[in-house]
Amino acid sequence: MPVVKIVHDAQAARPTQISLSNVRKYFGSTGFVALDGITVDIPQGQFFVIVGPSGCGKTTLLRILAGLNEQSEGTVDVRQNDPSRPTNSMIFQGDSLFPWMTVFDNAAYGLRMRKVPEKEIADTVRVWLERTGLWRFRDRYPSQLSGGMRQRVSIVRAFANDPEILLMDEPFSALDEQNKLLLHEELLKIWEATKKTVVFITHSVDEAVTLGDRIMVMTANPGRMKALIDVPFERPRHVLELRQRPAYGELVVDIWEQLREEVNRARMEAEGRGS
Repeated sequence: MPVVKIVHDAQAARPTQISLSNVRKYFGSTGFVALDGITVDIPQGQFFVIVGPSGCGKTTLLRILAGLNEQSEGTVDVRQNDPSRPTNSMIFQGDSLFPWMTVFDNAAYGLRMRKVPEKEIADTVRVWLERTGLWRFRDRYPSQLSGGMRQRVSIVRAFANDPEILLMDEPFSALDEQNKLLLHEELLKIWEATKKTVVFITHSVDEAVTLGDRIMVMTANPGRMKALIDVPFERPRHVLELRQRPAYGELVVDIWEQLREEVNRARMEAEGRGS
């Protein structure tokens, strides 16, 4: 049965970290095809964004990369440069913190699961909480934080665990625009400092262009790759400055034109099922 194949490699500078070849996912009892023939290579250190209409298989693809689901056909190769580090960490849509744990303990969770020494955990978590302005909230519980702060803790938990690959499933979708803007800036700063390989799912074309190096546009169900678009803007990026550029608006429109037909098709299919 197809699974994610982890390829160990001591050479840190391999150009491709994730390789998907003709990946299909279908559900045997219904015959429903979620993904159909996804083939793409993602270089190490790239911020790779996936956009597509609801129901196109974006989250299914991310769960396959995380090892939470298995593809039905095709191959998924993930190169691991350092076996002592986790291959990936995942940030889910919405709030995924443990409500009975403090900010500090939530941030330390992955490290404790790996049985990292407590002194190293304390030092690592402090660095990340200070970097994100959360250190003074270290003893608070999630219920005492705003939605934006809870997502910052989720980001800290993932980065503190030092995975080679970060998988993000619409992590900011539930936030208001002001908090989303702040977290875009925060994530860009953290990513610039770490240069981790990121696979990021979003419905927002603005978010995709703001954050990504490369964007894969997916079709409505079954999910196929419709377009693969390079984002030409230099780094580091500053969100408000970037969004004032004419080239930014032009790229957003170009991607939306690629996406609009698929969104309309997904909506019509959903309305047809509901009638």
